[in-house]
Amino acid sequence: MHGLMQDHPLLISTLIRHAAENHGRREVVSRLGDGSIHRTDYATIEQRARRLARALESRGIRSGDRVATLAWNTYRHVECFYGVSGHGAVLHTVNPRLFHEQIAYIIRHAEDRVLVFDADLLPIVETIAPEIGCVERFVVLCDRSGMPQSERLKLEAYEDWIDGADDDYTWPNLDERAASSLCYTSGTTGNPKGVLYSHRSTLIHALSASQADGFSLSGLDAVMPIAPLFHANGWSLPYACPMVGAKMVLPGHHMDAGSLFELLSTEGVSFAVGVPTIWTMLLTYMSEQGATLPNLGRCLVAGTALPPAVQKSLKDVHGAIAIHAWGMTETSPIGTVGTPTAEVDTLPEVERAVQLLKQGRVPYGVEIQVRDSQGGIAPRDGETFGPLWVRGSWVASGYFKGEGGAVLDADGWFPTGDVATWDRYGYMKITDRTKDVIKSGGEWISSIDVENAAMSHPKVALAAAVSAFHPKWDERPVLVIVPKAGQQLTREELLEFLTPLMAKWWLPDDVVFVSEMPMTATGKILKAKLREQYWHRLA
Repeated sequence: MHGLMQDHPLLISTLIRHAAENHGRREVVSRLGDGSIHRTDYATIEQRARRLARALESRGIRSGDRVATLAWNTYRHVECFYGVSGHGAVLHTVNPRLFHEQIAYIIRHAEDRVLVFDADLLPIVETIAPEIGCVERFVVLCDRSGMPQSERLKLEAYEDWIDGADDDYTWPNLDERAASSLCYTSGTTGNPKGVLYSHRSTLIHALSASQADGFSLSGLDAVMPIAPLFHANGWSLPYACPMVGAKMVLPGHHMDAGSLFELLSTEGVSFAVGVPTIWTMLLTYMSEQGATLPNLGRCLVAGTALPPAVQKSLKDVHGAIAIHAWGMTETSPIGTVGTPTAEVDTLPEVERAVQLLKQGRVPYGVEIQVRDSQGGIAPRDGETFGPLWVRGSWVASGYFKGEGGAVLDADGWFPTGDVATWDRYGYMKITDRTKDVIKSGGEWISSIDVENAAMSHPKVALAAAVSAFHPKWDERPVLVIVPKAGQQLTREELLEFLTPLMAKWWLPDDVVFVSEMPMTATGKILKAKLREQYWHRLA
């Protein structure tokens, strides 16, 4: 017997239609390329998204065709999230910080028919244009007066597309399991691989993200996605904010501390999302300026582990609660969120803070497993660590075009490539990437734990622990340190500081001081390069 309930498909277009009808005047604020501030609202974004969909339709873009964006966090990029997917095409967000060869590869692999991009990224587009013959149209996210000049490409202005389309477009009634967006991950071996999201998975993910045990979003919030929209669908914020009617504050490509602080303060941002390096940079800037962010109640931090000193400073100085989360492109991206349970909330303050530095607990819709060395389930003791596996309603079942072959095990579990522990409170903690764990004499050393200990030193700005070859123990840790500006730090001073914070055999065999770290396109420390550089340092 079936229930007597209406069956409406879960479609991305229904999100922006809901926002237009129920939160139509809620602001979306963007910093544009020239530094100016642009203000619009959800009703206008929905109207312009429909015009974009009509423009795509009139140019022969059909359901399932891929449309790429090479763009920063602005209102026009948000319009693409709805106009492209709502029409039935697949939005392919491309990371402009990747190597040009990688950008060209993933556009070719996706077979994108249209490339929509910000004007300042034209040099990248011109460089890769000979390698992306699949692209038929190059659309610049600007009006005609702001169009850059190109001798190589025929460019079209996005605003001409919008102005030339009528308002009578009706969102089509699509299959909710149809592909909605595509994002490539470089966290796998070999070439980047495409993760193909559906309308259904995207909406279920956004519903979960919005809940109190997720991002706890409401119409009272002003939300600033500092994390780029091209990272795993902007951590769901382009969907979750219109869903609840939260104000969106978009920083464009102006990612310096001063510009970010200005938007955070003047727009009354209550919830912001970014990787730990962003918060470290902002805290340094605010300390130098003697400034605070009284409206900032919550920060979501992911990508890499949040140093305890950053968590403490955000709370003690700015009154902001840092919420740790874990995920990956293949999990849309939310896998766990570090919100407190009733049991954890009653712990002594020091224990509670330690608990909430973990990557968190699973929301409904996701399951995780930590496996032991024999492939069985590791005990939930918070100490035994092993490979982390995940499955759920918004977890990838494979990669676009079958790249990488079958990735799930017989029971539908996805191997994350992370090493983790799981404790009796239900909190998961990432101890390493499988490729980053340091294997010393048959035992594992968590590079993340060593880094967090080093980051608690008041003179340390950035820390990376990597494995180096050792003739007796196979591998031993080498600690690479960027000191804070104007600070002098010695190897002996740092090792003495670390001694009471970890087991003796975890102590680094050497400390290297550098002026800057190599970084990935997603703002993480490039440990592969550091391992290569220092692999023979102890030999």
